[in-house]
Amino acid sequence: MLHTVNKSSFERNSLKSCLNAIDDTSVILLIEDGVISAANNENSSMLAGLATEGRVFALQEDVDARGISSKVADNIKLVDYAGFVDLVEEYGTTVSWV
Repeated sequence: MLHTVNKSSFERNSLKSCLNAIDDTSVILLIEDGVISAANNENSSMLAGLATEGRVFALQEDVDARGISSKVADNIKLVDYAGFVDLVEEYGTTVSWV
């Protein structure tokens, strides 16, 4: 299952709720303000284990728009819109955490 998170973890608990609900086959895609959690900050530690497993993605365009390209944590994979579509096709079901 693909889980999208579009809110900053400084603003809402969407990421934490998502992390509490996902299973071992799920992946997370950070979009919109959710990409702020991809930057090296106190909230990125929540994603470290999943990122190491290759299960965390961030939308490149949103990362660029927020000026955090150089701050993205290790192992978080950046995808463009085509990559977003590929993830939706691969995982079939998408859950949006807002």
